[in-house]
Amino acid sequence: MASDTTARPRASRDAGGVDGSAAAGPAPKTKAAPIRPSLRRARRRNLVAALAFLSPWIVGFLVFTLWPLIYSGYLSLTDYDVINDPSFVGLDNYAQLFADPKVALALGNTLFYAVLQIPAYVIVSLVLAVLLDRAGRASGFFRTVFFLPKMTPPVAIGVLFLLLFNGQNGLVNGALGLVGIDGPAWTTDPAWVKPGLILMSLWTVGSSVIILLAALRSVPEDVLEAARLDGANGLQVTWRVTVPLISPALFFIVIINTINALQTFDEVYTAFFGGGNTTYSNDAALFYVIYLFQQAFEFLHMGYASALAWLLFVIIMAITVVQFVVSRKVVYYEGGER
Repeated sequence: MASDTTARPRASRDAGGVDGSAAAGPAPKTKAAPIRPSLRRARRRNLVAALAFLSPWIVGFLVFTLWPLIYSGYLSLTDYDVINDPSFVGLDNYAQLFADPKVALALGNTLFYAVLQIPAYVIVSLVLAVLLDRAGRASGFFRTVFFLPKMTPPVAIGVLFLLLFNGQNGLVNGALGLVGIDGPAWTTDPAWVKPGLILMSLWTVGSSVIILLAALRSVPEDVLEAARLDGANGLQVTWRVTVPLISPALFFIVIINTINALQTFDEVYTAFFGGGNTTYSNDAALFYVIYLFQQAFEFLHMGYASALAWLLFVIIMAITVVQFVVSRKVVYYEGGER
């Protein structure tokens, strides 16, 4: 019996060391199982099917987005009038941008419009979304009412602007006159042209209202109820609880509307530049994209217009980057991260 008891520890030491554990050393490497030919063929078929479904978008992106982007970059370095072949001029078009007073005027008008229009657009959208959220069964009807103006063609909105904001017999000044206010000359007074356009842009808040309404209805009810139990009134619940929780949707609307505001064209061109409209000075309504359009298709300065387009691209990109940096501190995402 003694020999048995002494033999076992010795055997353990021989097999695994002093404490009897398994011998230390690198684990044996296992070879990865080879992919079966049938599985490889299935993956290839799935890839081909995915590319087939994506091919319309891929072709459209390459032909109508990427290639025009590359070609406009080339044209911005040339003198090109559509009729004659492009002639390379280097950075002359970009140098001309900083010497052209119309560029500064158009860019100033556009930035002024964007700085005032974006907050007004977001605030009106949020207020309407909050009202819709409390409308109960009637919210479906009002969602349709608010969204229908978004379907209006931009050209029609430009014509409607002239009818509603006419300084002499427009509907807006007529309504102001009922309460004893003498309305301004919205379409002829340079000081009131852009404020009138900002008010007109609120006609199409419907899509943003729908997005914010969906965000409001995704806010947990127990969080709102907890705020009310803590003594918060309706305004405090909205501002301190609801708005932070829907801040990702608000941020999305700000980004999209910033890009749209900096590219404003259709309504303004229809109202102030369409059909040879030269009754009064249009400098107050000369937005950046309108000036770009004039250089490209009225004066046939395609090279210069391409340089204008690239400058706008850089401006929009810079503003968007700044907005994303700021959003890290003010946008609340689920999980508590900002």
